[in-house]
Amino acid sequence: MPSDYHHGVKVIEKSEGTRPIRTVETGIVGVVGTAPNADNSVFPENEPVLIIGSRTKAAKLGTAGTLPMVMDGIFDQIAPMIVVVRVPEVADPAAQISEVIGTVTAEGQFTGLQALLVAQSKVHVKPRILGAPGFSHNQPVATELGGIADKLRGFVYADTPSGTAENAVAWREQFGNKRIMPIFPGWKVWDTTANGLVNTPASARALGLRAKLDNDIGWHKTLSNVPVNGVSGITADIDWDLQNPVTKAGYLNANEVTTLIMKDGFRFWGSRTCSGDPMFAFESAVRTGDVLADTIAEAHMWANDKPMSQTLIDDIISGVNAKFRQLKAQGYIVNASCYLDPELNGKESLQAGKLWLNYDFTPVPPLEQLGFNSIITNKYLVELLPAAA
Repeated sequence: MPSDYHHGVKVIEKSEGTRPIRTVETGIVGVVGTAPNADNSVFPENEPVLIIGSRTKAAKLGTAGTLPMVMDGIFDQIAPMIVVVRVPEVADPAAQISEVIGTVTAEGQFTGLQALLVAQSKVHVKPRILGAPGFSHNQPVATELGGIADKLRGFVYADTPSGTAENAVAWREQFGNKRIMPIFPGWKVWDTTANGLVNTPASARALGLRAKLDNDIGWHKTLSNVPVNGVSGITADIDWDLQNPVTKAGYLNANEVTTLIMKDGFRFWGSRTCSGDPMFAFESAVRTGDVLADTIAEAHMWANDKPMSQTLIDDIISGVNAKFRQLKAQGYIVNASCYLDPELNGKESLQAGKLWLNYDFTPVPPLEQLGFNSIITNKYLVELLPAAA
């Protein structure tokens, strides 16, 4: 504690009371892919590199491989912070999957997807919007992305393999991770090199749109029903009707696969995750839980190792509840509350320097199904009569 002497009296300054809590940054993208003719001095292989909204820096990835396509998809939506991990491009498909998944070498280097785990220590940001467009349709890659997301408290946008809607649903059944959103099919995008439309993974633009929504609206808004920039078509025929769920789009959504539609522009359609727990069925519920957990934890580093007291405990609880009130007023959550559970804080636990505080929260669910009941009546016929004099 800072102190000073005035006229022979020692003055000790104390800082107590509710501290403002800053919400963690959520709109940072983490992506892994190939770029064989990239500038190696800017994008060394298997190293997390930060792009701070700069197309100029992203252009140094060259024009080959998956990463240039991914950068175009992201920047079509917004210019966010992006952590890029470039992996070697190899001819053998199985070996390429291994390069993307990565490992920790004997020298301690994190490669491939694993390199996203050291982004915070190397480039000082934590990516939370994760993908590997061009590779995530491989089940082992999507599974590993889900594991990385668990550690980063991030969320994965993964492409299902090309084919039929039934194949996409069968692919989705291989996952139970609440942090994965499968997407089928892909986007058609104009390629200025090929001078024509090319098929691209939908997840590339999902990464960019998610970052845009975090910036413009908030992490409580799902990816669904927002216009997507830079696309000219869908790679498979998807029939859709707003009032009839018996369509291919309805079938995919009912089986937790986000799809693509064209209505007043091109849009993602679906908000579901692969979670087996209905409490985390929606993308917004998962991301709300992650944001609250990291926001609360990171805001209370100041409290660690302070002498435990009732004042300290009250300050922590009141600060968290003040943040919850703010988030509720802004529409990010329905409500939340932090409180002390005496049963979790016995004298032995307190003596060991351990304090447990509970908080519960209710995320804002998306309005997934809106129904209207039509009732025919004759009660309004009297309005046809002349008004009484």
